[in-house]
Amino acid sequence: MSKLYIVPTPVGNLEDMTFRAIAVLKKVDLILAEDTRTSSKLLNHYSIQNRLQSHHLHNEHQTTDAIVERLQAGESIALISDAGTPAISDPGFFLVRACIEQGVEVETLPGATAFVPALVNSGLPSDRFCFEGFLPQKKGRQKRLTALANETRTMIFYESPYRLLKALAQMSEHFGLDRRASVSREISKLYEENKQATLAELIAHFEQKKVKGEIVIVVEGKTE
Repeated sequence: MSKLYIVPTPVGNLEDMTFRAIAVLKKVDLILAEDTRTSSKLLNHYSIQNRLQSHHLHNEHQTTDAIVERLQAGESIALISDAGTPAISDPGFFLVRACIEQGVEVETLPGATAFVPALVNSGLPSDRFCFEGFLPQKKGRQKRLTALANETRTMIFYESPYRLLKALAQMSEHFGLDRRASVSREISKLYEENKQATLAELIAHFEQKKVKGEIVIVVEGKTE
């Protein structure tokens, strides 16, 4: 049956791929990948030889209509991102919305996403939380942090290792140096690190080391 499959891929350890995800990727007519070079490593690891096509943030508006037409013509297509679940701080939302509007069935497989293990590892309340993804790099960054200053739920952010210290410093300005937080990096990889402390202590910790890998910052909400 014609269908768009949203398929999560490992955020680090290739063994985190599910049996179902492998089966889907082997049977579809086409796999849409954020970066075909990155995805080829994963697909080769599992002997998946289906055709790849690039679908990323910079071309999704140009390619979506043609993809929907192929789905309407009877093809089955899978969308993957470089790591984690598509549409979570990655391309995917635009295509899913277009499929729904055109009556094309969409099926999302459960699987890896970086913020869930980071949230659980943080030791901060996980019954209520808000996912903020990447903060704006320039325009709107301070405004977003100001708006979150009174947020009572646990907050989750994605960040580049190159901006980690800047992000922690800005968060300390808006949330307070004593606010509890956690930094997770290299999730599921050999050198995974989960550091829980106050924002002040996290700044001191990461000033002393060179940081690599994608970062998840989890911050305690304001005490009511």
